[in-house]
Amino acid sequence: MFQTVKNAWKIPELRRKILFTLFIIVLYRLGSNIFVPYVDSSVIGQLSDYYAGSILGFLNQLSGDAFGNATLFALGVSPYITASIVMQLLTIAIPPLERLSKEGEEGKKKINAWTRLVTVVLALITAYGYTMLLDAGLSSSTGTRIQLLTFSRGDKGDIFKYIIMIACYCAGAALIMWLAEKINEYGIGNGISIILFAGIVSGFPKYAQYIISMAKGQKYLALGILYAVLIVIAIILVVAFVVWITNSERRIPIQYAKRVVGRKMYGGQTSNLPLKLNMAGVMPIIFANSIVMIPATIISIGNLSGSGFGKWVNEYFSYNCWLYVILFIALIFAFSYFYIMISFNPIEVANNIRNNGGAIPGIRPGKPTSDFITKILNRITMIGAIFLALLCGLPMILNIILGGQTALLSFSGSSLLIVVGVVLETVRDMEAQMTMRNYKGFLD
Repeated sequence: MFQTVKNAWKIPELRRKILFTLFIIVLYRLGSNIFVPYVDSSVIGQLSDYYAGSILGFLNQLSGDAFGNATLFALGVSPYITASIVMQLLTIAIPPLERLSKEGEEGKKKINAWTRLVTVVLALITAYGYTMLLDAGLSSSTGTRIQLLTFSRGDKGDIFKYIIMIACYCAGAALIMWLAEKINEYGIGNGISIILFAGIVSGFPKYAQYIISMAKGQKYLALGILYAVLIVIAIILVVAFVVWITNSERRIPIQYAKRVVGRKMYGGQTSNLPLKLNMAGVMPIIFANSIVMIPATIISIGNLSGSGFGKWVNEYFSYNCWLYVILFIALIFAFSYFYIMISFNPIEVANNIRNNGGAIPGIRPGKPTSDFITKILNRITMIGAIFLALLCGLPMILNIILGGQTALLSFSGSSLLIVVGVVLETVRDMEAQMTMRNYKGFLD
């Protein structure tokens, strides 16, 4: 990986793309630290700890603490990701959109334009809800209300102030979408993935501080140092395991028949259909987190933690409860199969193989081929779901066994998967561009 980056840096064109991507990341982090008007910056820092353990805490981690600090980029990439998922589902459900997606570059441009429009609409709705969340304030341990805004509801011109805050957050989400598209156009890698990567990596100092504090909490200094070293070794081993699983794939051999066109013979080649072991990526984790955190999030937003129902939810839908872990793992398995079902069509793949004169050895073309691909896909999806469950479930289980009271361990699996996936994707993009450049030089 480092050799790839070193080789890419020597090429002026790729060096400009890398520098442009780094420049966009700096702009993103700058916007993540700019407060919007009417937010009380002296107390807003308590928001991150207050909503830890809910979906809002997960959003705060993805945004690089921008959500917890109520800054300009508080909404992060969530509206754009949600809009992309919605458009992807609609493309499968609505035949005209499905036909449009197959029309090449023009169809892709139209779908991207609609995705931007849906992003703005979702950002507007989310900005309103987030502003109302800030307006509700926080409940302190003594039962008093902590006001997060510099004005109260009913003050003179408060509606105008709400409009300004909503417009700022909506504009911040639209600006993030624009920055991501600029990375796609002039930078290196996928724009949304790079911004998501930057937000998560910016929170790594918290992990380091957490490890240091746990090491200092040991009775003897040598024991604390050994504890920290073991944690670092464990992280390195987990990263290596994630990289290995992410790059693993099941290759289905495909034999193409020979055919004569004019005086030349084509085909007769052997290829393969690669199926990634973890085809769903991090999406099942995001979906599962979003669903299982809904009860705790509703209690937090409504300030109902003091009620009987609120106490029950806080007890059984928190990271320190086995019910939460079991539901979370079950949802990971369910969404792994669901996401593969909507993103990969074995029947379409089988038809494409047959139309190109190919066949899987020992399998008849048509429905038997699609059934064979479906069977293989179900097996590797099960392995991928087990991998995701281990990656995200084990930290939660250790958190319960060790009696931890922090959400850092609970989110470490999903964060690590996103970071590793983005790094591997970006390195592959660099290698592809260097290969393409070598081909161009050979043809010239």
